[in-house]
Amino acid sequence: MASEPLQPLSALGPMPNGPDSDIDDPAKKDYLEGRKFFQDGEYTQAAIAFHNALRGFEEQGDQIGVANSADRLGDACLARGEYAMALANYQQAHAICEKEDDSFSILALNKKMASAYRKLGDYGKALELLYDILEHYRLTNNPKGAVEVLLLIAESYNEQGDRASAADAYRSISSIHKRFKHTRMAEDFARRAASLEQEG
Repeated sequence: MASEPLQPLSALGPMPNGPDSDIDDPAKKDYLEGRKFFQDGEYTQAAIAFHNALRGFEEQGDQIGVANSADRLGDACLARGEYAMALANYQQAHAICEKEDDSFSILALNKKMASAYRKLGDYGKALELLYDILEHYRLTNNPKGAVEVLLLIAESYNEQGDRASAADAYRSISSIHKRFKHTRMAEDFARRAASLEQEG
């Protein structure tokens, strides 16, 4: 990778020399408050705190802080059912991650954006992202990731009434399990595919 990966969201925690002792930075303080609100299920308060953090990091010119705040603000919006707002925030974080060449964060954001697109009923865009993720897992030889994303692909096709494509996704999952000698799982997904085709 060309540059350092973005600091993971979990790394922005209290500083080692005592609880929040060095947090003079209001943007960081807002960010940490937002995380606490989010953990407590206070999504409105979390959204406000992450929004304030985002503005603070923007003023400081701290792009990584902006990306982390936008990502978490997206999570808070998604939890509140504000899917278009969630998407806008994820896209802002995504643009920064692309500049930073941070493929790990891009992958995580693509999953979240696909989820928001599904909630908005935009299955074309959701599936486009999901197939990109699937391709990444194929290239990196990650069968577990491939199975997880194929499940999301099957659900997306199912939600829009495309039983045949959902069945194809289940059959792909079945063949991955078969390759790893997970006989019971392979049979289970083959059965799911067959029953979907009977419905369709």
